Amino acid sequence: MFKDIGPELATRPARERILLTAHDLFYREGIRATGIDRVIAESGVTKVTFYRHFPSKHELVLAFLAHRHERWMGWFIGALQRHGGATRGLAALVPALAEWFRDGGYRGCAFINSVGEFGETQPEVAEIARAHKRDMTEAIAGLMSRTRTRDADAQVVALLVDGAIIRAQVDASPDAALKTLDRALKALTA
Repeated sequence: MFKDIGPELATRPARERILLTAHDLFYREGIRATGIDRVIAESGVTKVTFYRHFPSKHELVLAFLAHRHERWMGWFIGALQRHGGATRGLAALVPALAEWFRDGGYRGCAFINSVGEFGETQPEVAEIARAHKRDMTEAIAGLMSRTRTRDADAQVVALLVDGAIIRAQVDASPDAALKTLDRALKALTA
């Protein structure tokens, strides 16, 4: 679903090759588990070229998270629309998330995973993750009727979504996470 790396990677500019390679490796294997030498080798650039574009791994991590946020939010909003978000409201969440959870490359939320890896040792990473979750919550609020409790209710739904994301990552199948999320959303909107 989000995989950018393919045969056409070699034709892209060096910075983009580095970022797309890091995106794939960081998401699939983890940030700390992925060394810069591997990113350099798999992106097909030299160390000089790498460091010209990203003076440190920290800079690459921040660029990865910014890239991931942009791509994920674009996908999320599109998926909600594809599943009738304008008319179905919160009912669009489960089928939208099912697309992602059932993708062969699914490894949970890159932002939750990043905070799990770094905690508050990298405050910029934590802030990017918080901003991502705010934007996700705003997209969820957009599915809901305007009421005085909409923002608070959107926070509840976002928490349910984050729980489903983690559950789908941990379980062998995303089915339990999707069924439980569906049940919780129906109870919330009843």
